[in-house]
Amino acid sequence: MSQSPRLATRRLDPVALARLTAAGVSPLMARLYAGRGITSAASIGGGPADLLAPSLMLGAVDAGALLADAIAARRRLLVVGDYDCDGATGVAVGVLGLRAMGAVVDYLVPNRFEHGYGLTPEIVDLALEHPRIGRPDLLITVDNGVASLDGVAHARSAGMQVLVTDHHLPGPVLPDATVLVNPNQHGCPFPSKHLAGVGVMFYVLLATRAVLRERGTWQGRTEPNLGELLDLVALGTVADVVRLDRNNRLLVAAGLKRLRAGRARPGLLALLRLAGREPRTASSQDLGFAIGPRINAAGRLADITLGVECLLADDEDQAAQLAEKLDAMNRERREIETDMREEALAGVGDPDPAARTLIAYQANWHQGVIGLLASRLKERFGRPTIALARDDRQPGLLKGSGRSIAGVHLRDVLDLADRRSPGVLLRFGGHAMAAGLTLNEERLDDFSHAFESAVRELADPACFSPVIETDGALSPEEFSVATLAELDNEVWGQGFAAPLFMDRFRVVSQRLLKDRHLKLDLMLGKRRIAGIIFGHTEPLGPQATLAYQLQRDDWQGANGVSLIVQHVGDPD
Repeated sequence: MSQSPRLATRRLDPVALARLTAAGVSPLMARLYAGRGITSAASIGGGPADLLAPSLMLGAVDAGALLADAIAARRRLLVVGDYDCDGATGVAVGVLGLRAMGAVVDYLVPNRFEHGYGLTPEIVDLALEHPRIGRPDLLITVDNGVASLDGVAHARSAGMQVLVTDHHLPGPVLPDATVLVNPNQHGCPFPSKHLAGVGVMFYVLLATRAVLRERGTWQGRTEPNLGELLDLVALGTVADVVRLDRNNRLLVAAGLKRLRAGRARPGLLALLRLAGREPRTASSQDLGFAIGPRINAAGRLADITLGVECLLADDEDQAAQLAEKLDAMNRERREIETDMREEALAGVGDPDPAARTLIAYQANWHQGVIGLLASRLKERFGRPTIALARDDRQPGLLKGSGRSIAGVHLRDVLDLADRRSPGVLLRFGGHAMAAGLTLNEERLDDFSHAFESAVRELADPACFSPVIETDGALSPEEFSVATLAELDNEVWGQGFAAPLFMDRFRVVSQRLLKDRHLKLDLMLGKRRIAGIIFGHTEPLGPQATLAYQLQRDDWQGANGVSLIVQHVGDPD
């Protein structure tokens, strides 16, 4: 079994805490901000006007000029995306934004099972015979391309220009693109390195509009309002689980504002309602756990085109029909994932406690769901995990998807494994927390040893002594809708963790719901409050230390809140 996490309270910078409080930030929010590295009120709040300038991003101005020239010359543009939610939103943002600026533009997305990832030569050949736009003059990648050396070369040899927009970490050799925009490329001074693919595309559109403005394109008419795309930018940013630094929080906050005002794309609103979420109170959690999985389901089980079409739809009825199809796919995805998780847990059993990694493989697993499986296993066992399935396109090959833990940079680990055991990995790429890879099935044991060795070499052993950081206690008076409203004014997510509080409660009563979830009646001082622990069936003692989040609860009387318990245990 995995090591049980310890509860600890976040360390606060007393100087930052004092500075925030002196600036008028409430004591609770000052505590939360200081615990997340915020040192001044200037880093709080703001709007789209406070976003970093597009001119700071290497290649963005050149990309804007390239696209402005293409728009003026009525060249045919084709956006080539990825098959996840970030890719789908990036494609939709690119198509909608460029159309608003007068471009002749369409899109193409690879099928995970037929084409694989990125701008491959095969995708370029499909682009040359695009059924709607014909032979493009300019290809624009979104959320891919920085590793597509062969595909970019093939497109250039066919006479097309190529604009690569990507956010993945580049390898030692860059593609020979006409223009490359990636905040993570060497020499790019853009301060935020955590933009999602959709964010990079949005910035390229901002740069394009600026070039067109300088050329006098908008004289006598209204400029396109690119802010109308921020709901899509917010969705892709949250769904791709990139770090929510200040720039990303500004993007997400602006998108949520549109969503809450009912001004989001019809497809987003339809998906939100299908998930039983209320648009006017939508949060980043709703983007990540309600809308994102439904878009992703299309790319995991079939073709992400369905998700792109839902996001592009202007007609509410059409959007609703497409959302229904995505919802049905997501239900199917859940069933497949549940079966795979049960098989994986049975196969893994109790992993070697001395091992630092976990690799799970079964021949019949669904290639589109292994990333989710890796994430579930990583969460359960607290170690970097790779889930593998047979490649549907190439017999003898395995496709893998990895998820990591804090402090273990997964792409760096794979890079080291590749250098120490040349030839074990055929392809790999990704981020600190997630990566994809391909290897020969006959080399699986070799890869397992190389992966374990690389993690041991790079990772601090402290990473494997899990600690759950909390924000300390709430007073009984803070269990209120006013506290919830204050929390809802901020964007929480990856790298800017949602508040998690910790208190010791008296357990008044407890009972099982549906034989799976523990329903609690708790006392803190004189305040009585309900709570629930999902997926937990073991009863608590008369006193319990609980790490929890607040949620709205219309059934709980005047206070209107209850607890979602995330962990039971004793603090450090």
